[in-house]
Amino acid sequence: MPLSPRLLVADQVAGSLRLLDLPDGAVAGVVADRHLAEHAGFLALPGGRAAFVDDLAGELVVLDPYGPDAGRPLVAATAPVAVPAEHLAADPTGRRIAVTTGLGRNHAAWSDLLTAVDLDAPDRPRAVRVRTRTGEPGVTVLGADDPLVVLRHREPGALTAYRHADLMAAAPACPPATPAYETGLADADGHGDAHDPLTGRLFAAAGSGVHRARREGGRLVVEEPLPWGGPGRGYYLRLDPARRTLWSCVRGGPPDPGRWPEWTNDAWFHGLDDDRRTGRVPLGPGLVFRLAVSAAHIAYARVHPDGDELVLVDAESPRVAARLPLPAMDGAPRPGGTPWDGVQRRAVAASPGSALVAVSRGGHGEIHLFDGTSPAGTLRVPAPLDEGGHLALLAPGDGAHLDPVGR
Repeated sequence: MPLSPRLLVADQVAGSLRLLDLPDGAVAGVVADRHLAEHAGFLALPGGRAAFVDDLAGELVVLDPYGPDAGRPLVAATAPVAVPAEHLAADPTGRRIAVTTGLGRNHAAWSDLLTAVDLDAPDRPRAVRVRTRTGEPGVTVLGADDPLVVLRHREPGALTAYRHADLMAAAPACPPATPAYETGLADADGHGDAHDPLTGRLFAAAGSGVHRARREGGRLVVEEPLPWGGPGRGYYLRLDPARRTLWSCVRGGPPDPGRWPEWTNDAWFHGLDDDRRTGRVPLGPGLVFRLAVSAAHIAYARVHPDGDELVLVDAESPRVAARLPLPAMDGAPRPGGTPWDGVQRRAVAASPGSALVAVSRGGHGEIHLFDGTSPAGTLRVPAPLDEGGHLALLAPGDGAHLDPVGR
């Protein structure tokens, strides 16, 4: 009997994680007392596995969502890491992982700790912590053979590369790490990272465009940035491994967060193998941030006082394929206040191997499921999913690990 898609549902506030069969929502597994680092998100790994950071326990947790079907535990491995986790990435093999630290529940950057993990070390996974530079760095891990851990810094902008092997050889007590290579970036406002394991390129979103760099031996070669193609800038990057396309959401409009209902939002895309395949698709005003890649669509959740909706963009011929209304959230963002602090949000999840898309209803313990452009039911969990929770949709053999950055 073929295995069905499954949905990981994390309530990072209440501290719970559930694994649901799709489309019926039957519970396939529960991991109690786990507080997912929402900013770092879930990281897809080869073999249908997924990883996340428990921000309260200070652990990297590797899940085997289809393991219980074959007699294996749902939690496949753990390793200690520095927190609060900001970003999470793996090398193309899924063996070597890097975790950066960020603000957490603080107003200014204070931690300079980077954790390197080897999941296949003798006896058990091994983790090493070193000091780098205070900030909110993004991270990618380039190359399967002697991988480079590349931090994308801002203020001032820079790409700093460390050999993963050097990090693993560091002494105890969090010593300073010496970069193998470093190069500056013109922008000091980077936010959003992606990595194409087929070419070894990394991508970093910034105000002026998407910075690109490729690995050549132990160094990085910086390439011309990709423009946003109009006003605004993207704060998020994601790789569609099936169609080898970069996607983002370009936000424009007033900089005041209290005027978020006036923000403009465009889906931005760029073909990795065809530079002529690039452009923007208007999504509508309001708050749009993260996106998800399904078998046929790129899914965006749009929040607005006039009504929320799931916007599906055709992944082959970029255009809006459907606008599907979502029920309102109690505690939703209001005009005049920020759309992030003390309000409910939505998480969106999909898999490149499935037509299903899942969207949470923060504060209500509900997840709305869509099969392509058709509603497929509402799943309910015994947790409120405050702040939207966090979702990851999995399908056997979907190739999601070819996007090796946490989402």
